[in-house]
Amino acid sequence: MPPPVRPATLRAVSAVDEPLPPAPTPGPSVASERLHIPWRARLAISLLCGVGLAWILWDGGLPIYPPDGAFDRLRPWTVVAYVASLAAVHWFRAARWRHLLRPLGQLSLREVVAVAWVGFGAILLSPLRSGEVVRPYLITRRSSVRMWEATGTVGAERVIDGLALSAILFIALRRVTPLDPLPDHIGDLEVPVAAVPGAAMSVLFLFCSAFVAMAVFFFARDFARRVTQKVFGLVSAPLGERVADIVDRVAQGIGFLPSPRHLVPFLLETAAYWSINAAGVWLLAWGSGLSGITLAEACVTMGCLGIGILVPSGPGYFGAFQLATYMALAMFFPEDVLKGPGAAFVFVLYVSQVGFHLVALGLGLRLLRRAPETWPKAEALG
Repeated sequence: MPPPVRPATLRAVSAVDEPLPPAPTPGPSVASERLHIPWRARLAISLLCGVGLAWILWDGGLPIYPPDGAFDRLRPWTVVAYVASLAAVHWFRAARWRHLLRPLGQLSLREVVAVAWVGFGAILLSPLRSGEVVRPYLITRRSSVRMWEATGTVGAERVIDGLALSAILFIALRRVTPLDPLPDHIGDLEVPVAAVPGAAMSVLFLFCSAFVAMAVFFFARDFARRVTQKVFGLVSAPLGERVADIVDRVAQGIGFLPSPRHLVPFLLETAAYWSINAAGVWLLAWGSGLSGITLAEACVTMGCLGIGILVPSGPGYFGAFQLATYMALAMFFPEDVLKGPGAAFVFVLYVSQVGFHLVALGLGLRLLRRAPETWPKAEALG
C-alpha cells in the first residue's frame, strides 16, 4: 500500500527544481542543500514579483480592495452561483486528465481527481508556478506511470488549454464592440488598452507552434531524438543522450494523440470546462454591477486573465490576476465603472477562485489518505 500523502510531502515536492527519474537518494545534508536553496530563491523572486505588481496597481489607481460603494450593486446570489460553477469547472479540469493517463496505466477516477486538486493548489501557492511538478510526482507514487511520461501528459494538457483559451480570446475579440477609441491608459497607468488584441494574436501563434512541436515529438519521435542528441551533444555526448532519453519518455506521455478513444472525451470535457468557466465569469460580472457585459466580453476577460497569470507573479497569482482582469475590462467600461463595480467584480472573482482552490487542496489531501483499494477502478467508470 502506498504511504499516505502528508502536507509536508507537498512542500517538499514543490521545492524540487524539476522532475527527475528515480535515482539514489543523497545524504541528508546534500538533499537539504539541493531543496532549500532553490526554493528560497524562487520564493524571494515570487514575492518580489507580487509586491511589484501590487505597487503597479496601487500607483495606477486600480484598487485591490474595492472602494466605498463598489458593492452597492452586487447581487449576492450570483456569488453563490459562481462558486457552484467553480465546483463543476474544478471537476472537469481534474477528471479529464484520466483520458491522458489511461494509455500509460490504470488509475481510479477519484485518485486522479484528488492528485489533480492537490496539484492545482500547489501551483497556486508555490512560487513561480513551481508546483507544476506536484501532479506528475504524486501520480507516479500511486500508479505504474513513470515520472517523465506523467510530465508529458501535463505538458500536453497545458498546450491544449493554451490553444483553446487563446482561440476563444481570438474569436471573442471579433464579436465584441470595445470602446472607441480604446483608452491609451488603464487607470493612471500609461498602458494602451489597444495592446490587448495584439497580445492575444501573439499568444495564439505561440500555442499553435507549441501544439505542432508536441505533434512532431510524438509522430516523428526518432527525428526529435536525433535533433536533441545533436544539439545537446555539442556540449557533451552523454548529455545529449541523457536529454534525448528524457524527450523520448516525455513523448510517450502524449500517446493519447492518435487515439480517438482518449482524445475525443478529453476534448469534450475540456470544452465543458472552458464553457462553464466563461458562463460563470459572465454571471459574476453581471451580478457585480457590470450590467451591460456580454458573454463575448466575459470570454475576453477570461482569456486575458488566463494568459495574464502565466507571467511570473506572487503566490496566489496576486497582482498579475488583478492587473490582467482590469486590462480586459478597460476595453469595454469607462474608468468610473472600472473603479466601482469593476473593482468589486475583480475582488470577488479573485477571492472566490483562491478560496475554492484551497478548499479543493484540503479535500484532495484528505482523499489521498484513504486506502486506494476502496476506490472504483478507472475502467469501471468508463
